Order: sequence, then structure tokens, then C-alpha cells
Amino acid sequence: MKKELSGRLKIFYRIKNINYNFDSMSTKTITYWQKDQQFKSYHGKNEIKIDGKRENGFGSKALLLSAAAACSGIDIVDILRKMRINFSDFEIETEAEQTEEHPRVFKDIFITYKLKTDKANEEKVRKAIELSLDKYCGVSAMLKKNSPIHYKLQIL
Repeated sequence: MKKELSGRLKIFYRIKNINYNFDSMSTKTITYWQKDQQFKSYHGKNEIKIDGKRENGFGSKALLLSAAAACSGIDIVDILRKMRINFSDFEIETEAEQTEEHPRVFKDIFITYKLKTDKANEEKVRKAIELSLDKYCGVSAMLKKNSPIHYKLQIL
């Protein structure tokens, strides 16, 4: 006689036995424990080191900030090129305050964009930053659900 599953157990059984079929809109990484608090994470053939002690790799929260910087940076480069704005020496600095209680999450995220361009391009650069942070960058969109993102721009 087959036993009927109910409630949470039934939901867990269904989830556990789903054949996940991700399309091209998904992102997959595989992360392997190395030793202590050290991990290697792979995305395709690309590798990154993660270390809870931050001695031999990124801390996981620093990795989040780097992802936000790179995501918005990619958008900004693309937007400025479409605007035909000449620039160089593009640098993005990120910093976040964390809560004191666990789980220690970001309270506020501060991003400083530094790039060399003609001072007359400042408003167009600001427009590119705001389009990235408000419309295109999925990483900042996810982070903003918990933590306000503040930015400033330095034209070099």
C-alpha cells in the first residue's frame, strides 16, 4: 500500500524531484570547498577564489560589491560608447556599511565612479550611471531590494 504524502513533505518531495531545465536566462556556478574557509567557484571555464578569512581570495561580501561594480561598469561603458563619449582610466570603488546583528547585511552601499573625460561630458556620464543603476544592472537591482545605493562621480 502506497503511503500518501501531505503538507510540507509533499511540497519538499515535489521540489526535490523536479527536473530543472534552465534556459539561456539562467546563471550557474559550481563552488568547491578547498580547505578551512577557502572555496573555488567556477562559471564555465572561469575561476574565482573565495576565502572567509580574505587571505587567499575575495570575501563573499566583497564579491557582491565587485559584482555590482562590474555590472554597472559594463553598462556604463556600453552607454558611453553609444553616446560617442571619449573616456579613459575608468575606476569604480565600492564600500558598504553592515548591520551589527546577524545576519550582517549591507545597510548602505556607496559607489564612487572615477573616469577621465572632458568636463563637458559630466551630465552624460551621470545619465549613463543612473540608467545602469536604475534600469539595466541586475546586480544593483537585487542589492537595492535590501540596501540603498548611493553614488558619486569624479571626473579626472
